[in-house]
Amino acid sequence: MKSIKSILTLAIASMFVLSSCDKTKPYDIAVSAPRAHFVGKETQTYNVIDNPAPSFTLQVGTTDVSNADRLVTYNISSTSGAAAGTQYTIPGFSGNTGSVTVKGGEALADIVIQADYNEYSSGRRDTLLFTISTPSLEPAAFLDTVKVILAGPSGCSEGNPDFAATLGNYANTNETLAGNPYGPYTTAISSVTPTGPTSATMVVENIWDNGWGPIEFTLDWSDPSNPTTTCVQQNNIPGSDAGDLNSTYAGMPVAVRANATSGPGTYSACDQRFVLNMQLGVGNGAGGVLGYFNALYQVILER
Repeated sequence: MKSIKSILTLAIASMFVLSSCDKTKPYDIAVSAPRAHFVGKETQTYNVIDNPAPSFTLQVGTTDVSNADRLVTYNISSTSGAAAGTQYTIPGFSGNTGSVTVKGGEALADIVIQADYNEYSSGRRDTLLFTISTPSLEPAAFLDTVKVILAGPSGCSEGNPDFAATLGNYANTNETLAGNPYGPYTTAISSVTPTGPTSATMVVENIWDNGWGPIEFTLDWSDPSNPTTTCVQQNNIPGSDAGDLNSTYAGMPVAVRANATSGPGTYSACDQRFVLNMQLGVGNGAGGVLGYFNALYQVILER
């Protein structure tokens, strides 16, 4: 993943192959087999704060529409120990496997989760990992797995964040560079320092997972419904080598800044999940920058 040069080479090679096709020759049209996937964000939150708790709907989708009913099966696991029949119930779910029917002529179906308020009234939090499984429609290459966080009335508020609770290791960190994934690996938030009534500076350790020094980000929760993260420009990341990005620049430091086109990242202090958008470049070794690569570098921190 960590070679921008090889990514660009692959793109050029693909263009060459495509340009060599013969338009006078009939070609078979490949029709992709139908696939199943979840709908929405990769991490979704079910707030169990009212008594009785309203149900939560997780949607399943298909990549096509069929005239016939189709079954989608899924598995659930929980690292926090949540158990079906105790903390929550789902119609048609037994053991660790459930199923839902996508009706003919439709492309969506609902998995309805009902939490037991009494289990969460003291602020309990659980994570359910839903995974599309077989036998049924094959899982799609996207959103075949989602996390649903069941959160009781803990008093956590994005408008009044408890950043002390966000410190420490994030063992499920994943990243993409120009759409190429890497992870999971472990990063750590070593400090969060307030800089104003709705702003702070956060320091993240072990981004890139190859000996880079800490990188700083600003946090802004002036709009609690959309708190943001912004990379602080650094022209010389300690311990970095721009040869990781392109061998032409081996021995020179990596530079980093807010991505010029993607906009800021987002975060949830309550869910302890941080999306960091960056643009990588090459430092000139004298405090300046030679330039930046265009690709988005995105790092997502999760516990």
